[in-house]
Amino acid sequence: MTAAAGARPTETAVIVPVPATEPVVAGLRRRLDRAAAWGVPAHVTVLYPFVGPGQVDDALVGRIADLTRDVPAFDCTFGRCGWFDDDVLWLVPDPDRPFRDLTAAFVDAFPDHPPYGGDYPDVVPHLTVGHRSSASPAELRAAEAELTGRLPLTARIDHATLIAGNDEPGSWHTVAVLPFGPEA
Repeated sequence: MTAAAGARPTETAVIVPVPATEPVVAGLRRRLDRAAAWGVPAHVTVLYPFVGPGQVDDALVGRIADLTRDVPAFDCTFGRCGWFDDDVLWLVPDPDRPFRDLTAAFVDAFPDHPPYGGDYPDVVPHLTVGHRSSASPAELRAAEAELTGRLPLTARIDHATLIAGNDEPGSWHTVAVLPFGPEA
């Protein structure tokens, strides 16, 4: 994937993409989550914001690949919706422990880059479907009803990605694929 013409990345993130959910959530995310228009796939966030794009080099990619290599691949089910207040509709991953452990490993390795800028003391693994900043509460509730009838979704989780972009349409792109280790 390439960045949109003329769009210079201003941010990076480490995410776990979940392509198995795209057939169900892609249309909803296009309407309800502006990050989808930016090119960010359906995912569970590991660490955002991460380093500045100018800090990404082979040494950094090697360092983060070492972190993900210690994570065994696993299966995950998204069987229900969750909410952050009435502002964010999301899918609940089960199990969530591998995501929590991966985020903790990144926080330990990169303490100057707390998840979400340190705004939340407990980082809850989630796959965002929609934000109130992009949709009305009624639209989000309708999306929840639609999703509920299409769950559960099961996905094989076997890698993370380092992505970079900005808030322009199509600007986010994959910088590095970070494979997980073999199953335990």
